Amino acid sequence: MAKAPPLRAALALTPLFFFFFFTGAVVGWRPWPSQKPNTTDLQFGGSKKYEGSSEFVHLKYHMGPVLTANITVYPIWYGIWKNSQKRIIREFISSFSAVKSKPPSVNGWWKTVQLYTDQTGANISRYVHIGAEKNDRFHSHGKSLTRLSVQSVIKSAVTATTRPLPINPKSGVYLVLTSDDVYVQNFCNNVCGFHYFTFPAIVGYTLPYAWVGNSAKLCPGVCAYPFAVPDYIPGLKPVKSPNDDVGVDGMISVIGHEIAELSTNPLVNAWFAGQDPVFPVEIADLCEGIYGTGGGGSYTGQMLNGKDGATYNMNGIRRRFLVQWVWNHVVNYCTGPNALD
Repeated sequence: MAKAPPLRAALALTPLFFFFFFTGAVVGWRPWPSQKPNTTDLQFGGSKKYEGSSEFVHLKYHMGPVLTANITVYPIWYGIWKNSQKRIIREFISSFSAVKSKPPSVNGWWKTVQLYTDQTGANISRYVHIGAEKNDRFHSHGKSLTRLSVQSVIKSAVTATTRPLPINPKSGVYLVLTSDDVYVQNFCNNVCGFHYFTFPAIVGYTLPYAWVGNSAKLCPGVCAYPFAVPDYIPGLKPVKSPNDDVGVDGMISVIGHEIAELSTNPLVNAWFAGQDPVFPVEIADLCEGIYGTGGGGSYTGQMLNGKDGATYNMNGIRRRFLVQWVWNHVVNYCTGPNALD
């Protein structure tokens, strides 16, 4: 689902910009539980059932491209990041293709995304790896970004005079990660990440990209739930994060959300539910807040608890992560590798 950003300066933009201003970007929503409806509630009302299953959900393929070639993720670290934080995110992304990970695994989660195909019948790639990275430690575009200025951050990364990121429009995912002192338009207003594609008028190319922010200082109760809880829910206690970093552990599920949707709907014309392509409900939106069996509504579902007291639901190469489930169009409900028989 998308929210329309402000329309100021729209008259000075190209028709594609005009479309962007009306559609916004496709966003990831939080918190859980919430007093506000999530995207599934808004689109399908009370039809959502056990673990998100519903005969009323009609996810359709709209003939657009999906990412069938080997996927390369290009992280753009905007702001100041600790090496320990980068390692957590890098391992999560590398775990997508780590077939030898202990079950339930991130690789098992990615296999649901692989079920989606293009019009030739080719599946989403099983291979996801991290490519070149770019650092912007000095906040070259400021500490308050609009959705359009996020694209300017990408332009700076691909046109840098030293070590520019490669141009990879067919299988590249440009992942803008903002540090905990950076605000992005609509951040914390139930938006923790979004994906879209860049405009040639800004970047010079049409590139699938996503933004995810570290909410540790701004709104952990909104975007790092259940490792932090909203102030308006008295008595609810947070759970222990698996990698001892509330902000980054909260980002992990949003990163998974956005990469899954970018892979299946990179130009916002492939896999989505609903009748209106301006407000698509995508494969992660349909399972927002579901982490295990029994999940739905305000309940996350059954998760796993480590000996150290940390909460997670799947294993990576060496680390543990908490990642929301995604919609399985074959069986028509949300699935995840930690599902109980």
